[in-house]
Amino acid sequence: MKEVVAAPDRQGGGTWKKLKSQWALQMMILPCIAFLIVFAYIPLAGNIIAFQNFKITSGFTGSEFVGLSHFAEMLRDPTFHQAIKNTVLLSLLNLLVVFPMPLLFALLINEIPFRRFRKIVQTTSYLPHFIAFAMVASMWIILLDPKGIVNETMQLLQLIRNPIEFWTEPGLFRQLSTLISIWKETGWGAIIFLAAIAGIQPDLYEAAMIDGAGRIKRIVHITLPSLVPLFAMLFILKAGTLFTGNLDHSILLGNSFNKGTSYVIEYYSLQMGLELTRYSYATAISSFQAVMSLLLVLFANWFSGRVSGNRLF
Repeated sequence: MKEVVAAPDRQGGGTWKKLKSQWALQMMILPCIAFLIVFAYIPLAGNIIAFQNFKITSGFTGSEFVGLSHFAEMLRDPTFHQAIKNTVLLSLLNLLVVFPMPLLFALLINEIPFRRFRKIVQTTSYLPHFIAFAMVASMWIILLDPKGIVNETMQLLQLIRNPIEFWTEPGLFRQLSTLISIWKETGWGAIIFLAAIAGIQPDLYEAAMIDGAGRIKRIVHITLPSLVPLFAMLFILKAGTLFTGNLDHSILLGNSFNKGTSYVIEYYSLQMGLELTRYSYATAISSFQAVMSLLLVLFANWFSGRVSGNRLF
């Protein structure tokens, strides 16, 4: 009997025909595209003031052009060097310690055998994400106060003799900032990994169990390899924040005592722009951050492609 083979669809598949066939979907996304253009791309033209001695009364066209003088001044400023150092160190801790925590937490939650208990743990773990950071900072400042419950408990247990000045000791700020980030964002960040784990073929686990693989081996040989593409994508995006820092932590948890480790580049830019009204200088700082973030994303994308074979673009 002669086999019947379906003829391939040879209709034109040009861009215009696709847009025309999807006009309803395109109209739905149009407001988002317009919003992005108006509030993200058009304001980029304002970066021209980084090369000017900008004055509000003179505007963009009437302000004096000074070239790279603001960038040169920025690179000579010791405060800028301090802010860059603090920003990079805090971001590295965030990337190396905070970033992997949601993955580890998701793996632990996924291994809880009791479904109801697993849901309770998952729900309570991401509740801190919805608390405003101003409230979070106040809570942790009170807890770690010299007369707070942490110091009182450690003294009661005779672990320390004198209270620890957590918020006035510069050497403790990075560790405390990292700890608070883990507490606040780990549960929320685990949601995306739990969703990815739920999408893994159950047949793979069943076959592994038949072959005698235990929990650890199933995680190592099935779960983790399946999460590599997602982890690589998030890593690429996270790498772009290395020169961003954490403004909330710097403002709300930082003070004059721990400024040596809490002062980040975003706080420096904010002070220069809004407090000292040096708009051109602040724009030069932000432009430097944007360029460095772009280079880091490109490098992370290349590195991820070489190591894991997964690229974002």
